[in-house]
Amino acid sequence: MSERNPIPLILTAIGSVLGTVAVLSYYGYVHIAKPEDALLLADYTMLKTVPGEDYRVSLKPASQVAQCIDGVLVLFDTEQKGLTGVLVDRKKRAVRCMGQDAPQESK
Repeated sequence: MSERNPIPLILTAIGSVLGTVAVLSYYGYVHIAKPEDALLLADYTMLKTVPGEDYRVSLKPASQVAQCIDGVLVLFDTEQKGLTGVLVDRKKRAVRCMGQDAPQESK
């Protein structure tokens, strides 16, 4: 039995992984997220409204604006152009919204 040198196999495996990651990054399938690319769900709190009880909120508005699009609550950041996202719960389920119907085709 002849012994094989494992170094070429290891280098081939490392090169294959690096090449695959490079190609996937080039075509947009791999995105390295930056902290400014996302807003944490923990930054949001739902205030429960109870009839007859007062609650206080800041007079200064948040830097995000929400809009109902196709029944899903979409957040737009007013400070960072192009930063948009769907509001989800901790199980990654989209928060639904009501009150705004999708545009109907005119006949």
